[in-house]
Amino acid sequence: MSLSSLSLDSNPRFAVGGPYHRRYPHLHHPRSFVSCSAKRPAASASLSVAADSAATESLGRIGSLSQVSGVLGCQWGDEGKGKLVDILAQHFDIVARCQGGANAGHTIYNAEGKKFALHLVPSGILNEDTTCVIGNGVVVHLPGLFKEIDGLESNDVSCKGRILVSDRAHLLFDFHQEVDGLRESELAKSFIGTTKRGIGPAYSSKVIRNGIRVGDLRHMDTFPQKLDLLLSDAAARFQGFKYTPDMLKKEVEAYKRYAERLEPYITDTVHFMNDSISQKKKILVEGGQATMLDIDFGTYPFVTSSSPSAGGICTGLGIAPRVVGDLIGVVKAYTTRVGSGPFPTENLGTGGDLLRLAGQEFGTTTGRPRRCGWLDIVALKFSCQINGFASLNLTKLDVLSDLNEIQLGVGYKKSDGTPVESFPGDLRLLEELQVEYEVLPGWKSDISSVRDYSDLPKAAQQYVERIEELVGVPIHYIGIGPGRDALIYK
Repeated sequence: MSLSSLSLDSNPRFAVGGPYHRRYPHLHHPRSFVSCSAKRPAASASLSVAADSAATESLGRIGSLSQVSGVLGCQWGDEGKGKLVDILAQHFDIVARCQGGANAGHTIYNAEGKKFALHLVPSGILNEDTTCVIGNGVVVHLPGLFKEIDGLESNDVSCKGRILVSDRAHLLFDFHQEVDGLRESELAKSFIGTTKRGIGPAYSSKVIRNGIRVGDLRHMDTFPQKLDLLLSDAAARFQGFKYTPDMLKKEVEAYKRYAERLEPYITDTVHFMNDSISQKKKILVEGGQATMLDIDFGTYPFVTSSSPSAGGICTGLGIAPRVVGDLIGVVKAYTTRVGSGPFPTENLGTGGDLLRLAGQEFGTTTGRPRRCGWLDIVALKFSCQINGFASLNLTKLDVLSDLNEIQLGVGYKKSDGTPVESFPGDLRLLEELQVEYEVLPGWKSDISSVRDYSDLPKAAQQYVERIEELVGVPIHYIGIGPGRDALIYK
């Protein structure tokens, strides 16, 4: 049975470096947009002309980006942001994370096709000339960070002098992860569906002002008292959390070791970022999660605990709004989300299963199967309005290649037929509204080897251009596979 012949099911129910004053590592001068120095597998002769054309187009597109640019998710995460950041990083001096933590899961591939799953380290790390910044808005789990660094180093990816961690970033402890699970258990059928990586509890500690920051690791004389306060607070709040003096002793000893190892990475990144802007360094901001999970603009309370939209760039890095230039929104050719919460275009039937299998929709961070459905134009327009995207990266277009027909969710209406003009914040309305669909023809052919937009089937071009028409933002990048080279520049 083809996916296009299946009817959409009803909406889901919610039950289901060195001291701070040290000199920064040497940054290479701003690059003149040259191709990556890593050797790529030789292309076949039949593809060489297309490859040359694509390379020329890519340099033009990337070369026109602002000094400070950003890549942000448009949907509920998992759009494929890491791949675009990895590609663009070849032409930027700095790649910076500004929010979130290890709940981000960015899968990228090096020139030889080796897969890397990153959670805290910015996706620019595979490009040896790029400095990676973990900004003040990120919550940092040190055991996880060191595990990532060790994994990269074991695969010959040098991290020394290339990762800077903000002294203002808050630490995420193992107990935050335990508390995350306890809170989800408390919520029972109304659970959020978090990654249980401790992100929410860590941000809670930050906001109620008893959090511990990276810079506090330089003062181990007061660290035990601060950690004791945190652990005691968690024990008072959650009966299932058992806090003992032995636990405190072990954590303090562990963090003495972590502090020593982290010292070369700790940096006043606010000064570093602004100094780099003054020096005309090119900076790429890598967003984690996505706009529809934003703590303010997402499907609250089924959201993350930070601001993955444009506003999080300034607060998470300490840079002024006026310096932020082109923002690229990353959006799948269909829609997915992980965890609980409203999903107007979700397909709860066999059609959703087919999309999940074709797109290998299983979480990078958790391995959980993602919920799948058609592309939601109303949500995409909302995301574009909030972020002011200069362009879009449409990913995983190849996943739709076997379909006879493809649907676009182009409008919402209430049960009485009244149109809903924008993506609503009312969860009850989101649960009850009806989605209006537009049906477009499929192209029924493999597009994974296409590298020039004009070589896409006409139906695929029609799908891309209809999305542009509906949201009013140009699509400049089209993903047609997981590899670095599987990208069309339009």
